[in-house]
Amino acid sequence: MHSIHNKTLMDMSVFHRIDINLYPLFVAIFEQNNISKAAQRLCITQYAASHALQRLRNQLQDDLFVRFGAKMQPTPFAEQIYPAIKNALMTIQSISIQHQQFQPNMVQSLKIAVHDEIEPMIFPKLVAHFQKMNLDIQFSSIKLDRKNISADLAAQQVDFVMDLEQKLGDKIQFEPLVQDEFVVCTQQNKISEQSYLSSPHIGVSSRRTGILIEDLYLSRKQLSRQIFLRCQHYSTALQILEQYPQAMLTMPRNILEHLQIAKILNFFEVPVQLPKINMGMYWHKDLQENKRHQFLRSEINNIFT
Repeated sequence: MHSIHNKTLMDMSVFHRIDINLYPLFVAIFEQNNISKAAQRLCITQYAASHALQRLRNQLQDDLFVRFGAKMQPTPFAEQIYPAIKNALMTIQSISIQHQQFQPNMVQSLKIAVHDEIEPMIFPKLVAHFQKMNLDIQFSSIKLDRKNISADLAAQQVDFVMDLEQKLGDKIQFEPLVQDEFVVCTQQNKISEQSYLSSPHIGVSSRRTGILIEDLYLSRKQLSRQIFLRCQHYSTALQILEQYPQAMLTMPRNILEHLQIAKILNFFEVPVQLPKINMGMYWHKDLQENKRHQFLRSEINNIFT
């Protein structure tokens, strides 16, 4: 049985046998459950990661991770030591950078996970802003996977997630950037609450199943509408609207600015009161005091507020 002992006195003689560079790999594999992804996170080859893991296994005299299908599952000992190792590495990181003067030109990359429809609202402004600051940043827009937002932020696969406001747990921070509202698009010349609820609607969602957010709001008012077609993009929905004179599409107003709109289509306020849409950025709490991350949050906030 392995155990972790807290000792008042430190045995300095053991440190020549300890390679501290192996421990970030341990944390990365633990959080990714995948040695290939851990290697990518540390910018090393998978071969180097596998070799380093074997050295750590020999050092700690435990398998640490056992392959189970496509995942690397931690052993009981790995689960026991993970919090202590993570905290120790965070402490070392904090000590090593506390006297470093952060400079904006230290930022070399910016990775943001964002939905396809939101990307045109975010990325052009983002790139233009940092270009004006003469920063040589490599930007990456990554397709948003709503099922893995917390995991991607915790593993630092992305710097930020840009999405609609929702509760993601105590470890995930959120700051609102843009407030939007729903509008109705249709060929009809006028609409009312009655016509809105009785007309056929196009629903837009990247999910295969599940209730749309507009219908969730309507259900809270004991109201419902008929969805005759569901597609993944608003641009597709707008084209279909041109073929169906009685159909309606409910969509965020700000997205309209980035789409081609046929002249036969009209826009109205939703005749049923729906909540405003809050969109903003998410990040992991572990990066709250990180100087690079603080700088990026501040600049992104300046762009949109």
